[in-house]
Amino acid sequence: MKVYSVGQVNNYIKNIISQDYVLKKLTIQGEVSNCKYHSLGHIYFSLKDETGSIAAVMFKGSIPTGLKFRLADGQNVLVTGRIGVYERDGKYQLYAEEIKQDGVGNLYEEFEKLKLRLNEEGLFDFEKKKDIPKFPKKIGIVTARTGAAIQDIMNIARRRNPYVQLVLYPAKVQGEGAADTIVRGIKTLDKLGLDTIIIGRGGGSIEDLWAFNEEKVVRAVYEANTPIISGTGHEVDITLADYAADMRAPTPSAACELAIPDVMTTVNELRNYERLINNHISSRLSLYNSMLEKYESKLNLLNPRQRLENQNQYLSELYDRLKKNIENKYNHTFHRFEILSVRLDGLSPTAKLINGFGYIEKDDRAVTDIQDVKSGDKINITIKNGRIQTVVENVSEDIYG
Repeated sequence: MKVYSVGQVNNYIKNIISQDYVLKKLTIQGEVSNCKYHSLGHIYFSLKDETGSIAAVMFKGSIPTGLKFRLADGQNVLVTGRIGVYERDGKYQLYAEEIKQDGVGNLYEEFEKLKLRLNEEGLFDFEKKKDIPKFPKKIGIVTARTGAAIQDIMNIARRRNPYVQLVLYPAKVQGEGAADTIVRGIKTLDKLGLDTIIIGRGGGSIEDLWAFNEEKVVRAVYEANTPIISGTGHEVDITLADYAADMRAPTPSAACELAIPDVMTTVNELRNYERLINNHISSRLSLYNSMLEKYESKLNLLNPRQRLENQNQYLSELYDRLKKNIENKYNHTFHRFEILSVRLDGLSPTAKLINGFGYIEKDDRAVTDIQDVKSGDKINITIKNGRIQTVVENVSEDIYG
């Protein structure tokens, strides 16, 4: 059995994590806790939610471009960075490169709760989806009367098949009352015997698209007898109406393309060529991406950046330890100084000149014996608050000595 050192195991785990594609750059949502601004400029903190927490650090060099506010405990944030291993402690942590405040966290939470509940009710079941007619004659559209969405749909419909009739229900697609007008539009067009209904609008924030996340709209989409294609926002935008629709398109324009087939044979041939080219490009890109990932993995093994970051963190810890040792040494030395000061004060001659005691001199020399003086000698007596000059009248030896 081969025996490994702790460092070897930590290094092996670090290499595995550093080669993971997802962990190289990801965004994590959570609440800030244990936030500490280090004296060297780094920020150490944790991200937590109801399921757990993860340690994180943002180094001084990333703060000017990646953090636009004062980070503090209790803030809901979106942190973008990579997962790495700090070998000395054998723990993984998030190396933050950008931190943003999460101002729409409550909307996302509401979105997920409603999504889960409606999914459990079966509103998103795939087997309940209706087929989209291949050769429609009438297409209903629920969107704003003005705006890029309706213009794009009209242009695409005209180009793909100018004989298809478009029926627009002008709806409010943003703000107060938008959901009600969208519901009325779906129900009105559903009664007209159309082949397909397109609902949607252009892109925007989650607040802008929120009307398509309201329960009344989702249920209207699900309950309609006419097949519905939802094309809301941009490619990355997904609403609950998209889940309930019979088909989801990344944009309103794409929804129109899915609803109206192109009758021009030449265009179909061009699309086939385009598909072949795209597949070829995708294959080549996949090959080059695989090669790139392979080279990146090799480069990461030799990349000094992680070592530098580990040394940076280790330097911070050494700085704290040195500062603490200096403080302890200073306190110990100062305590010893106080003790020696007390002892020195106890040995001071002047400290003894209290309670009637004095220091006797003759001719600037201390008198330590009765034989050093005789009658008529001038002597000086120093007491605690002054000096006395006097003349000896009588000298007698101590009868007890």
